[in-house]
Amino acid sequence: MRSLLGTKFQLRVWKYLITIPKGSVKTYKQVAIAIKKPKAARAVANACAKNPYAPKIPCHRVIRSDGGLGGYSGKGGIKQKLKLLRSEKVSI
Repeated sequence: MRSLLGTKFQLRVWKYLITIPKGSVKTYKQVAIAIKKPKAARAVANACAKNPYAPKIPCHRVIRSDGGLGGYSGKGGIKQKLKLLRSEKVSI
C-alpha cells in the first residue's frame, strides 16, 4: 500500500538515507544490505529516484557500486549531485 509520502519500502530507504553522514557515501547495494533487503539494490535506486525531499533526505550520498554517480532526483539532476558531494568534501 502506498501512503501519501511513499511506499513502505521507499520510506524505509529514505529513513536509512538520513543516517548517512555528511561527507560519506554508500552504494545502492550497501543501502539494500543495511535495510535487510540484500537483493534489492535496484529497488533502492528506484526509491532514491522517487525521493521528493532531496537534498533534505540525502539520496545524493548514494552511488553505484562501480563508483559511478547513478542518478539524482533533486533539482539540477546529476550535476547538482556532483556539486553536493564535492561541497561535502567527497572525492568523486
